[in-house]
Amino acid sequence: MKGMIFLAAAILSEVFGSTMLKLSEGFSAPLPAAGVMIGFAASFTFLSFSLKTLPLSAAYATWAGTGTALTAAIGYFIFQEPFNLKTLIGLVLIICGVFLLNSKHADAADQKAQLTIEI
Repeated sequence: MKGMIFLAAAILSEVFGSTMLKLSEGFSAPLPAAGVMIGFAASFTFLSFSLKTLPLSAAYATWAGTGTALTAAIGYFIFQEPFNLKTLIGLVLIICGVFLLNSKHADAADQKAQLTIEI
């Protein structure tokens, strides 16, 4: 559970850092530029904490995929960036991939729990 909380914090920090990257205008705006560094530093810190208890492939896929989807939503709603059918299909495929990677690890955890009970 603690790993998932750290992963959620890592995702939100990464999305914050990415949003600040857009607002920094090539690092020419000091406050958003500082937000980029703080956001990404926090994101990697929280991600490393989450990896103490979560599998690397599932945590990284969730972090990257969810961050991508949230960043695309922010781009559309805040920055009026285009969102078309290709974008939607791409995001759906990313989310499906994250789901499949996480279900693989859930199956492995269930099998491990069953082995532990049988012993």
